[in-house]
Amino acid sequence: MKLSASEISSVLAQQIKDFKSSAEKSNIGHIIEVGDGICKIHGLSGAAMAEMVEFPGGKMGVILNLEEDTAGAMLLDESWELKEGDEVRTTGKIMEVPVGEALIGRVVNALGQPIDGKGKLATKKTRLVEVKAPGIIERQPVDTPLQTGVKAIDSMIPIGRGQRELIIGDRQTGKTAIAIDTIINQKGKNCLCFYVAIGQKASTVAKIVAKLEQFGAMEHTIIVAANASDPAAQQFIAPFAGVAMAEEFMHAGKDVLIVYDDLSKHAAAYRQISLLLRRPPGREAYPGDIFYLHSRLLERAVRMNDTLGGGSITALPVIETQANDVSAYIPTNVISITDGQIYLETDLFYKGIRPAVNAGLSVSRVGGAAQTKAMKKVSGNLRLSLAQFRELEAFSQIGSDLDAATKKQIERGRRIVEILKQPQYSPLPVMNQIEIIFAANEGYLDDVAVEKLQKFENDFYEFMHANYSKLEKEIEASGKIDEKSAKELKTAIEDFKKGWE
Repeated sequence: MKLSASEISSVLAQQIKDFKSSAEKSNIGHIIEVGDGICKIHGLSGAAMAEMVEFPGGKMGVILNLEEDTAGAMLLDESWELKEGDEVRTTGKIMEVPVGEALIGRVVNALGQPIDGKGKLATKKTRLVEVKAPGIIERQPVDTPLQTGVKAIDSMIPIGRGQRELIIGDRQTGKTAIAIDTIINQKGKNCLCFYVAIGQKASTVAKIVAKLEQFGAMEHTIIVAANASDPAAQQFIAPFAGVAMAEEFMHAGKDVLIVYDDLSKHAAAYRQISLLLRRPPGREAYPGDIFYLHSRLLERAVRMNDTLGGGSITALPVIETQANDVSAYIPTNVISITDGQIYLETDLFYKGIRPAVNAGLSVSRVGGAAQTKAMKKVSGNLRLSLAQFRELEAFSQIGSDLDAATKKQIERGRRIVEILKQPQYSPLPVMNQIEIIFAANEGYLDDVAVEKLQKFENDFYEFMHANYSKLEKEIEASGKIDEKSAKELKTAIEDFKKGWE
């Protein structure tokens, strides 16, 4: 069969008409150096700072350095399969993580991928990992309490919604314990919790998850884990990913608590990446922008004004000190960024005073604004009483002859120290805290033996709940102790003491 020239030309004309170009613009470079979790790339002329890049095998990285003819990237996955000469493509995307209600109760890694074996996340919504913190006009003052359930903190170092309160101390002094107790205490209080684990052992994170499940706290908690075995890049990104997820809920008008455990390891991960990328080192070999790293993270903790929904993010960053040295580089940096610190002391911990909160060095710069009037009234002199007790106790070890007033003050101080002790995983309702501190202030514990105080306290709470629940509800509703309620409280304590003795 022969085709005529006109038929050939009509077929060609039709094909030319139907032709669609599928050419796409792609920015491609090549690896010139790879190893230790970082990579140098040549040829990415249009790459942007913090842009995601794709390596062979679907591995991803983030651009951190832009130089004259090369780009430096940190690898989000293991680098052992990559080699010199491999092709690298830009994605045109800045790093983002999945957000939304589907995350509640889940354990995810720094990239927002589930690592708890419970299947995929049912969310398509994402948020940028790095965003600008809200400005001063968008904020409102911190004046709503966030109760930790820890007597020593709620009474002397109150935390408000939207505050940044540092938990600082040597290793094994109970920093994580305070954070976990605070998360457990948010159950039923309309506050979502994020626990960001940075550079911790996977077994430690698993134990924390198990404890939170045991106390029913995983129902309002999301865990972001960048374990010690994960690349330094993931440890660096984890807190930013956590706060990006938290911002989704804050902008929906909800209250969020986020714990960064801990920022010492976060700084070390960033130092590792920076030194490998040949950035100039500064003090203690940290890069010059280490202060900016933590300030731009913690500035995202905020209480939004009512026109923007009134949501909040409360941050509890954790810092580990070496030999109680709070004047080291990273501790002083974070102390200067936060609104106060809870200082945990090794000596107190080994004396059996747990939580080992040093009331003298701990401070909340929000202060009484984040306390109910009732708590403010009973705890007003608590810090002073403790400080005077510590001074007199030290003096009494030297001098033998003490007058009656000094002896009385020392005995009162011992009882205050005893009632501020609290076992782990047992956060206490604010009403109970007010009752026991009121009893101590009014001298009702002076004749109770120190070793019997724990039992006295537990029995007292049960008695109040059974016989004076109306009074408790009145004080909770009004938020203050007036003359009438103070009189009733005294009567209740006297009634209990008669029966208890």
